[in-house]
Amino acid sequence: MPVSLSIVVPVYAVEGYLYQCLDSLHAGLTADERARVEIIAVDDASPDRCGRMLDDYAKDHSGVRVEHLSANVGLGLARNAGLAAATGDYVWFVDSDDWLPPGSVRAVLAALADEKPDVLLIDHLRVQDGRPKMDASSHLLAGAPTLDRMLGVQHTAWNRIVGREFLLRHGLRFGSGWYEDVSFSHPVLLAADRITALNRVCYHYRIGRPGAITSTRSHRHFEAFEQYDRLQEWMDEHGVDPAIRRRLFVLMINHLLVVAGNDGRMHPGHRRNFFRRLAALHRRHRPAGYRPHGVKHRLVAAGAYGLYALLRAGYRLAGIRAGNPERTLPVSADVVSPPYRAQAASII
Repeated sequence: MPVSLSIVVPVYAVEGYLYQCLDSLHAGLTADERARVEIIAVDDASPDRCGRMLDDYAKDHSGVRVEHLSANVGLGLARNAGLAAATGDYVWFVDSDDWLPPGSVRAVLAALADEKPDVLLIDHLRVQDGRPKMDASSHLLAGAPTLDRMLGVQHTAWNRIVGREFLLRHGLRFGSGWYEDVSFSHPVLLAADRITALNRVCYHYRIGRPGAITSTRSHRHFEAFEQYDRLQEWMDEHGVDPAIRRRLFVLMINHLLVVAGNDGRMHPGHRRNFFRRLAALHRRHRPAGYRPHGVKHRLVAAGAYGLYALLRAGYRLAGIRAGNPERTLPVSADVVSPPYRAQAASII
């Protein structure tokens, strides 16, 4: 039986990318497919021409609706506004600086009709300076869509298409602030009875755009801790299995270590405090039966920022010598200078 799809597009300061995004959402669809797809663009009080561009676009394209917010509320709450206006069987949250490759909506509609899942996960390409690259977690979509396996897929809103009634029934919404995907993308998987995966690239994720959160140095990256606290509270309320909590705990520490080590996001003057907050989060939410995985996790558990900084500096030096200064693979204790190896031995 055919299904209908609402594509929610929050829009803020992306006038250079907006038409590419919107055009990609219904390109190549038949009249019948277009009738089953509604596009809800949410103007989050954008300071540029985006609001006018959306109105003009909606006049020329049926099935496009525009919601104008009176004040800027941020990505998560703008998505909630779009969800409130949606009428489709399923909802797909698409960011307005990204775009879909041809045939994506048709493939998603077919998969939803065949499987009738609560959540459908899709593959994507990371595109930076016009160069596409597979995500490190993409291979997980090729296997059985078990909960444990799908929890390892990049935790974003745009790579999972979710049943609208399912979201309403479970009260799943986005929180305010940066890293809003954290307290949404994991709970939708944990609450789902049926998860399926489409092992096909259906999304192009733009990397390195000026003004994007992941390319901006800001103290607001500390808001990630609030989002993970929300996730932990949700799991407390819903009695999530301890093994799943340990799995998500590892993923949480991995994610925050990436943020801590990313010079594009973290000002060097903020890194020590961020690490301290990470160590406190580790103590606060460490699940029963958990043992630290790897060197960096042990350093976080010990609150050993000095050793972490040495490891990071040593590994970056090794990356520079190898021609890759942004190298971010797991750190080996071998890169630590000899005077510090004995000190590190008690931790790692």
